[in-house]
Amino acid sequence: MEQQQQLQRSTSGSPRSPSSQPYLSVSVTDPVKLGNGVQGYISYRVITKTNLPEYQGHEKIVIRRYSDFDWLRDRLFHNYKGVFIPPLPEKSAVEKFRFSAEFIEMRRQGLDIFVNRIASHQELQHSEDLRTFLQADEETMERLRSQETGIFKKKPADLMQIFKDAQSKVSDIVLGKEKPVEESNLEYEKLKHYIFELENHLAEAQKHAYRLVKRHRELGQSLSDFSKAVKLLGACEGGALGKAFSELGTKSEALSVMLQKEAHQLLMNFEEPLKDYVRAVQSIKATIAERANVFRHQCELAETMKLKEINLYVLVTPFLLRTLFFL
Repeated sequence: MEQQQQLQRSTSGSPRSPSSQPYLSVSVTDPVKLGNGVQGYISYRVITKTNLPEYQGHEKIVIRRYSDFDWLRDRLFHNYKGVFIPPLPEKSAVEKFRFSAEFIEMRRQGLDIFVNRIASHQELQHSEDLRTFLQADEETMERLRSQETGIFKKKPADLMQIFKDAQSKVSDIVLGKEKPVEESNLEYEKLKHYIFELENHLAEAQKHAYRLVKRHRELGQSLSDFSKAVKLLGACEGGALGKAFSELGTKSEALSVMLQKEAHQLLMNFEEPLKDYVRAVQSIKATIAERANVFRHQCELAETMKLKEINLYVLVTPFLLRTLFFL
């Protein structure tokens, strides 16, 4: 009896119990292909379960596509400067790979990981953009995507101004009019160097993983072709020789299936995690670049303040001198 009471108390206090603490869990499921050709895309069912008061109800189901997830990441990156925003899974532009069952499942898993990383982040989980993504209907999401004001959706005149500003900045640096602004924080520089080195090592490891998966697939396909040929040869021969060929073909086919399974396991458990690490490092580099931009802007503001102080001193000094003279 005491054991049952202890078990009930431990269960009621479990972190997974909805009543014990706030929770937000998201599932990306049921990928479905819609449209054909270049207009085709995959939609996903996004199921949200939560007890957070800012959400509408305890469960919500919406339909989302890849561009919606992309919109969410862009909004978070824009609104949460200095916060690591999880990376999205890669987007394949090749038709035959884009709609293959293996690629669709890998992307579904990647999108599920992406949105749950955001949902489990103490700051990002309270984002208004995340609530919109998890609760808004499809028409609202489409309207928000079309209203996005990223650099690639600016007006041509705005893009030309950005280009001119960048060109002027580079010219000033090259001609020596302005020196590049660099931080003097040794700990930060050490961390930045480590991130860049880590990206190189992970990218190299990912290349080797890709070659290993490719080799297993090619060996499996070769054994499959060999199996078919040997079975045909066994069917043409009679007696013990034909039987031997048939058995060889069966064994080759079994090895082919085994290699294809191993290739898939290597892909999911080795190559894909390495790709995710590479994308995560690239997201960290984007955060570092944003920090550098903010630091540069801060230095520019400090220079502007100094110039204004000098101008103010030049303007005020004659007035003070005249005042002292009359006194």
